[in-house]
Amino acid sequence: MGLCLIAGPRGCPSRASVPCPVPVSHPGPPQSLHSSAPQRDNIRLAEVIGALTYALDLTEGQRPGHTLRTTVIAMRLADAVGLDEDTREALYFAALLKDSGCSSNAARMAALFGSDDQDLKRNMRLVDWHDSFRLAMRTARSCGVGLNPVARVRHFLAVARTPQLTREIIHTRCERGAQIAQVLGFPQVTSDAIMYVDEHWCGVGHPFGLSGDQIPLLSRILLLAQTVEAYWSEHGTRGALEMAQARRGTWFDPSLVDLLQQWRHDDAWWASIADGDHLDEAVVALEPSTTPLVATDERLDRISFAFAAVIDAKTPFTARHSTNVARYAVGIVSAMGQSQVDAREILRAGLLHDIGKLGVSNRILDKPGKLTDEEFAQIRKHPQWTQNILDHVGAFRHFAPDAARHHERLDGRGYPWKISAEHLSYTARVLAVADVYEALTADRPYRAGLAVNTVVDIMARDRGTAFDASIFDAAVALAESGTFLELSQVTEAGFEALQTIVPATPLRAVA
Repeated sequence: MGLCLIAGPRGCPSRASVPCPVPVSHPGPPQSLHSSAPQRDNIRLAEVIGALTYALDLTEGQRPGHTLRTTVIAMRLADAVGLDEDTREALYFAALLKDSGCSSNAARMAALFGSDDQDLKRNMRLVDWHDSFRLAMRTARSCGVGLNPVARVRHFLAVARTPQLTREIIHTRCERGAQIAQVLGFPQVTSDAIMYVDEHWCGVGHPFGLSGDQIPLLSRILLLAQTVEAYWSEHGTRGALEMAQARRGTWFDPSLVDLLQQWRHDDAWWASIADGDHLDEAVVALEPSTTPLVATDERLDRISFAFAAVIDAKTPFTARHSTNVARYAVGIVSAMGQSQVDAREILRAGLLHDIGKLGVSNRILDKPGKLTDEEFAQIRKHPQWTQNILDHVGAFRHFAPDAARHHERLDGRGYPWKISAEHLSYTARVLAVADVYEALTADRPYRAGLAVNTVVDIMARDRGTAFDASIFDAAVALAESGTFLELSQVTEAGFEALQTIVPATPLRAVA
């Protein structure tokens, strides 16, 4: 992918920006403030995707490491079934990407149930959909959490009256995940494994109601693996195995459950998946191929765009936020004469700067009114989550602090760390300007997008206090010339328009 100019929701200074008269000087040539990128010749694709699954766990309300543990369980099942190397590799990456579509249904679920989407997803994953009474009870307890009784009943009735909506929500999630796998260049069998992961052996699953051998084998393995992990995390090995046996022949392929039950007394193995300190390395070591896929620059770009799509799908009000911030940031550094290497790093940092927002409830992100102090406190956590997630990724760790500091100000009055000018890199300063500009010009639940001249006037109040003066001036020139508008209309094939799939070159063809 070339480096042509490719480049907040709530919590950006889009609601209020507090002017501060403290002058802050530019620290001189920005090159000295760049973090050095690591050598990537030996970084494996599995390591990068595996590390980013912590963001998907956050979105799904699962315990950290859920996806990685699911992958370990799935690969042991693959060995027991006797899958060949190519099929095992397809399953391996399907397991890592199984929840990549999870953010696409968060807004609808939060609005329908009137509850935090993460808690809702975690709770509903633990109920047997085939048991109507238990499902109704769990649904009732999950509706309108924290609201008054009348509102809770209203949300419950809305769910009860729209049974087809559940199928649509799951369809959206599975389809989005399958599309992301395709765009990243994984084979069709990987996409299909994700697409049909919520189909049940008895034919009462979603979204198509497939049954038995109509369901791809890899999807059957994934469903069992992820459900066992969720129960294991909550109820231990005994609870997970009892659940699997109870759903044998309804949810799960009976032959797979029988294989799983053979591990009942393998205490050392069950203890190994609880070892969070070595889980990442254990999963990378499980990659089936004798020639592991390497994280080339092209693949890292695609992964960055893919996870930007996951981030921006979290709420309808951020449909292009991450990609626009990244493009604006690249436009700024290009206008200021920075190198293509720097532009590429800033592109990735911009695409991933809001990955921590995957941990924020949609009840907060999509709220049309003023946030409470408690809600804004939750918003303020997302930069910390961004840094924690990117710190897991060896290829991205060097820009994790820069990406996470996009809400800091030169005068030290930003959040969450209140870092001042001497500790804010050039990348962090660029992202701060690009982030606020995008947030102010985009539609939000509480207001329509603002005109360019209005945005420039608002941001100018913080020139030299919140924003680096020379970076702000470069951004204003690009905004007033219409360059930012042009960049916001660019579509990166396959990511922002996932309905029209343009897959990457097949991964094995470029390995």
